[in-house]
Amino acid sequence: MQDMRAQLEKLRVEAEERELISKLATDAAKKALLAKLATHHRALADEVERAMIDSK
Repeated sequence: MQDMRAQLEKLRVEAEERELISKLATDAAKKALLAKLATHHRALADEVERAMIDSK
């Protein structure tokens, strides 16, 4: 369970970092890609969180 919590935290941090970088990016393609990656990392974090809840 500790591993899942660590992975969850890592995914949430990565999502926040990508969102921040996306907001700072000047290239439209990079901005869109980073925003998409942030969304993807949030979805993965949500899945990990659901798995943790289901395993209790």
